[in-house]
Amino acid sequence: MEAARACMRSVTYATYSWLVVVVAVACAAISWLGLAGWMAAVAVIASLAAHVAGNALGTRMREATDRDLARSGGLRVWADPVPVARPTHLERSGSLGHLVPVSAALGAVCGAGIGTAALVACTACSWAGAALGGVSSAVIGGLFGFLGASFVEILRASLREAIAAEREGASANRRH
Repeated sequence: MEAARACMRSVTYATYSWLVVVVAVACAAISWLGLAGWMAAVAVIASLAAHVAGNALGTRMREATDRDLARSGGLRVWADPVPVARPTHLERSGSLGHLVPVSAALGAVCGAGIGTAALVACTACSWAGAALGGVSSAVIGGLFGFLGASFVEILRASLREAIAAEREGASANRRH
């Protein structure tokens, strides 16, 4: 009984010692990096730990799996092959068209103009700061232009394909 109490005391002291060390490191990091920097560091460390844990779990699961499914009876072989459909327009890789680069450039120009004008009008920044803010606003505007044009182009292609499939189905029904 006495040995169990001594073991419990040592675990408790070790736990409290680690807790004190972690709190001291956290306080030092908060004072050195600021709260946002500390939170970013914790997020990066947590991401790294999750990556390592996921890699370890995946490796262990891969090694524990039986690769010969036909021998274990888990794989069924079909007598008739499944027909393969034609690849759709969205499954094929290709250019998004001329609309996307034009929209990205237009979004970049608008973002740069609006961002620079807002910085000059609303803040007391230097011209160098306004130029840097304009460049970052141009990047964001170009990204929004690209995303918007890509969405419109993919929506247009999928609608065109759906209408063509509907017409093909309607003409096949008329023949029968």
